[in-house]
Amino acid sequence: MQDTELEYVDFWPRVGASLIDMLIIGLVTAPLQYLVYGPSYFTVQSEEPVRGIPDFLISFVLPFVGVVLFWLKKQATPGKMVVAARVVDATTGKTLTAGQAVGRYLGYIVATIPFGLGLLWVIFDRKKQGWHDKMAGTVVIRPRREGEKSEPVRFETPV
Repeated sequence: MQDTELEYVDFWPRVGASLIDMLIIGLVTAPLQYLVYGPSYFTVQSEEPVRGIPDFLISFVLPFVGVVLFWLKKQATPGKMVVAARVVDATTGKTLTAGQAVGRYLGYIVATIPFGLGLLWVIFDRKKQGWHDKMAGTVVIRPRREGEKSEPVRFETPV
């Protein structure tokens, strides 16, 4: 696919993709948390942010590994696949390196701390990059839709 046949993915499709991903992560992690901790995990409020090593592994490590592997193997999470979006290297258009994938994931933390400003940045940026994308050197692209007047995607090395 030629660069000119691609477009940067705007804010709302990315929000939709994230909601789908969060639903899937919840459908995977909630039963595991239930198996380990029982129904009280969901009904009793804990003063501890993490209830133990299994909770940390299920709530933080499993989603991290899953998302990073999807980016590396499919260039997209299931939610991004639904909106036909791919996360790629901003310079080459190729699959992310492991370092970029980890950096992008951790960049979400930085992007959300100041009231989500780093995520909202997608609305204003010419290449629709959030702070996490800028930190990792990534862009989110998809095939250009008929009649769209969005910024054409340009890579140094055509995809």
